[in-house]
Amino acid sequence: MSELKVNYQTHPSQYKHLSFTTEGNIARLTIDIDEDSGIRPGYKLKLNSYDLGVDIELHDALNRLRFEHPEVRSVVVASGKERIFCSGANIFMLGLSSHAWKVNFCKFTNETRNSIEDTSEHSGIKFIAAVNGACAGGGYELALACDEIYLVDDRSSSVSLPEVPLLGVLPGTGGLTRVTDKRKVRHDHADIFCTLVEGIRGQRAKDWKLVDEVVKPARFQETISARAQELAQQQGADAATGLQGVALTPLDKHETADSLQYKYVSVDIDRAGQFATFTLRGPDAALPDTIEAIMQAGMTWWPLQMARELDDAILSMRTNELDSGLWLIKTAGSAEAVLQSDDIMLNHKDHWFVRETLGLLRRTLARLDVSSRSLFALVEEGSCFAGSLLEAALACDRIYMLTLPDDEARTPHITVGPINFGFLPMVTRQSRLARRFYEENASLDEIKALAGKRLDGDQAEQAGLVTYALDDIDWDDEVRIAIEERVSMSPDALTGMEANLRFNGPENMWTRIFGRLTAWQNWIFIRPNAVGEKGALKLYGKGEKPNFDRNRV
Repeated sequence: MSELKVNYQTHPSQYKHLSFTTEGNIARLTIDIDEDSGIRPGYKLKLNSYDLGVDIELHDALNRLRFEHPEVRSVVVASGKERIFCSGANIFMLGLSSHAWKVNFCKFTNETRNSIEDTSEHSGIKFIAAVNGACAGGGYELALACDEIYLVDDRSSSVSLPEVPLLGVLPGTGGLTRVTDKRKVRHDHADIFCTLVEGIRGQRAKDWKLVDEVVKPARFQETISARAQELAQQQGADAATGLQGVALTPLDKHETADSLQYKYVSVDIDRAGQFATFTLRGPDAALPDTIEAIMQAGMTWWPLQMARELDDAILSMRTNELDSGLWLIKTAGSAEAVLQSDDIMLNHKDHWFVRETLGLLRRTLARLDVSSRSLFALVEEGSCFAGSLLEAALACDRIYMLTLPDDEARTPHITVGPINFGFLPMVTRQSRLARRFYEENASLDEIKALAGKRLDGDQAEQAGLVTYALDDIDWDDEVRIAIEERVSMSPDALTGMEANLRFNGPENMWTRIFGRLTAWQNWIFIRPNAVGEKGALKLYGKGEKPNFDRNRV
């Protein structure tokens, strides 16, 4: 199947597969997938199965719930089709897709599921999966991302992760991990569950902790509504009454053959060099410093607009530009303005709109962390790597910093700010500084003592905040050689190396999901047992049995 350029921006008026409605403090997100509206030709999305286009709508809907409906405290995730909740990723789509498409699809799917859990944890919005029928594969992964799962007890509805016996692949890795780490399903029960095509239904599903409740059909909708209201009240629904949301307006994006241009983010692609340069620009106008002024700015508020643009740029480049294996991260603008913006956010961090802005920035930077691209930060003249924008550099594999020993006025600086100490954590729940210094208190105390100080290259290198400080005589050659060396190496080996080195701290459910996706699913998706001519994924629906290579590797 040929690849196509994917646009991650959408609007409810353009949705083909999802809808959401709100009534007071409760929202209902309904999955009703149009089988004839796949994002690419060649397959039908039968039985509420999904592809990347469905997840793009889900990503958009979640952001709209956060920003446009601050009154919502609980969300019911339900199906618009009778007797089927969701049958997961469309198998024919996977069978027709390239390896890169499959893996990138799985990564975005997992990030979207993770963002549901992030919203539950940080935004106080609880999610209930109302499973009204068959719930398989990625459909059950969606349910697993919710806080609670209610299964209709009609003697036929079930939950299942049938990928291993049916397709010879893994349940997106998020399914396996959440069954054990989140739902605490005993490992022998999980072993049986993940090798049963038909899944588990009724009381056994509850006894094995695969769902929270099983409810008879006559009481199903009533029970879901009552529980959604109860969860909303527990989250302080009264306090949210009367809040006015902010419309999620479209991004102003200009795309050329070799660039993406937004107001605060630009990406320039060097096809011959096989790298791309991201430039993040700091605030360009006076910053609102009261809630009233911030709300008036809305989606044009600098930290929010910049984060939205960066998120869209990362997704576009990951999917559409596979040959740009190295991303150079630069900044431009006033470091003082960035630090002032950070102070304003932290001063108002308990306000719902600021909280959601911090959340979007946190998730966007985490998306950068888990992207399978080499990341080099270049701190050049005119840079503004300070506070929240310093996080983009700290996410990188290396940081190169220019020094101008004969021109103090022009020499670039970096500045650590309060926001760098835990307000924008990685998926490990660590700050990037804590990851950098292995949570050694002495090292972190030294960095805290430098907070607010403008550090030149020599000072930053001595503090361990940059990889190399290079003067203007060596800068061009050293950076050029570093780029050329990096792009000459095996992309496969680099992806594995980077994922190991970036996540060097404590493991948790999310790091295991991404680690297993990078290693296990990536490998399984190229094995002949899955995608060979007689592989299970290739033969699905053709009435033939797969022919497995029985060698264990």
